[in-house]
Amino acid sequence: MRSYTAAVRDYPHTTPLKTGQHVPANCQVEFVEVEPIHKAFAPMVRELRYDFSELALATFLQAREAGKQISALPLVLHGNFHHRSISRLTTGPVGKPEDLAGQRVGVRSYTQTTGLWVRGVLAEEHGVNCDEITWVTTEGPHVAEYVEPANVERTSRSLVELTESGAVAAVLIGPKAIPEGAPLTPLIEGWPDAEKAFYQRHATVPINHLLTVRTDVLREDPAAVRGLYDAIAGEIDARGDAEPRKISHGLNDGLLDSVGLAIRYAAQQHLIKSEPSVAEIFADARQYLDLT
Repeated sequence: MRSYTAAVRDYPHTTPLKTGQHVPANCQVEFVEVEPIHKAFAPMVRELRYDFSELALATFLQAREAGKQISALPLVLHGNFHHRSISRLTTGPVGKPEDLAGQRVGVRSYTQTTGLWVRGVLAEEHGVNCDEITWVTTEGPHVAEYVEPANVERTSRSLVELTESGAVAAVLIGPKAIPEGAPLTPLIEGWPDAEKAFYQRHATVPINHLLTVRTDVLREDPAAVRGLYDAIAGEIDARGDAEPRKISHGLNDGLLDSVGLAIRYAAQQHLIKSEPSVAEIFADARQYLDLT
């Protein structure tokens, strides 16, 4: 039985495997601790450092376009709505999403998947032309071959510092990452209702991270890949998830529709040049794991 490496964050559905409580069939897995998990993404897409890796959906789409030998598995490790993930400076020039044209907005990386979903929401629900915004970033793309649009800048300052100083009018940052007392307020008013409306419209929850595998490992040892896939899927099923489901597995409509929507948003935002079909995204998984 071969041993493989995996870079996966601690979640309720992965911790039992990482602690050895749940041993996957047909393989031995050494879990590599990377914190925060997004620091595993560049080594995976640039060096194929791990056999399995949690990977942001936007990063995977770019890696696939760049010809990286990485295959996506239909297993969502992390997903959520992101209407709450953009905040404005309380006393700044922006009062609503429609005011963003011509403004500067901070985000960790232009290619960050949360940013993909937020920009998709801004365009779809508020008519915002995101090409008219200057995106001020603290990090570059994980995929080295990707060239950022001209309206993307880099800074050495922190996102919170940028907003507090007024250098940006809004910032894409998770609510939990906002320091207490920071002069920030949600840009999208009534965001809980907006999330419900998004789900009613699309019948899916935005995917952030999928489980991926080196294509050579999938091709040469599909039984091992299926063993890890089934183990995590089993943990997801054992815990359940209130509707709408934020994590899932299998080629179900909700998962496939989320990937399809992300592909469309990614093309609109110049993250990828062409739009692969969802069937193409999971062609390897279908072929080697006999998923239907």
